[in-house]
Amino acid sequence: MSDLGKLRYYLGIEVTQHSDGITLSQARYVSKLVEEARMGDRNSCQIPMELNVKMSRGLNEKHVGEKEYRRSIGCLRYLLLTRRDLSFVLGMLSRYMHEPRESHNVLLKQVLQYLRGTLSYGLSYERADGMSLIGYSDSSHNADEDDGRSTTGHIFYLEKCPITWCSQKQETVDLSSCEAEFMAATEAAKQAIWLQDLLAEVTGSRCEKVTLRIDNKSAIALTKNPIFHGTEQKADILTKSLGKLKYKEMRSFIGVQELNIGDFKLEVEGKNVGPSLK
Repeated sequence: MSDLGKLRYYLGIEVTQHSDGITLSQARYVSKLVEEARMGDRNSCQIPMELNVKMSRGLNEKHVGEKEYRRSIGCLRYLLLTRRDLSFVLGMLSRYMHEPRESHNVLLKQVLQYLRGTLSYGLSYERADGMSLIGYSDSSHNADEDDGRSTTGHIFYLEKCPITWCSQKQETVDLSSCEAEFMAATEAAKQAIWLQDLLAEVTGSRCEKVTLRIDNKSAIALTKNPIFHGTEQKADILTKSLGKLKYKEMRSFIGVQELNIGDFKLEVEGKNVGPSLK
């Protein structure tokens, strides 16, 4: 085993370590991508996707080469290790890899132009003593023109350093922005629990509290309202065996109760018990 000193370059990621923290960059990798795409002589642009652009399948547009398109998307997705600012636009472009059209290829070229002007961008992690987790959750309602699904996004910081992030289309169609935000917050909460367990395993001490910030007042009110989270599941008795107290409680919920049936008589030791079944 050889000691090669501090890590400087690994699988296309350039690493710089110093007393105050560490920086990660993929400048050389980006430069190679731009060169291979023959975009080196194109003007750079400031954003990878224009404001309010809506992408769709574009069935009336011309097809573009699937092989080259898929290769470009695959190479660009590796950049998400250090360029989380591309998460949304690359997630959008990845939806059309099976049948790419002209509009998708135009947006792909804009992403490459954006990268040409931001070669030196990357991540910087500063040294910190604490271990507090803060998460931010958001969603865009009805973002997909084809199926009406919204897009979920969340990012978590360990102190001031972003450590995980996600941008993906929701699995179901929501009926309001409140519902979309609530679904996004649910996914973020699941991620927070996983991060708590991971940090406990790595550091030996558990982060007991995670702050999750949501910018939708309706979704916040929904999460805080005990009526929505204290509802009894009245079908429990129909799906599983229950303890005595729970069984009696669930039995009353489904309408089974002791009735006053007048002069109904019980039979004891062979005596009359009331109406017989014939």
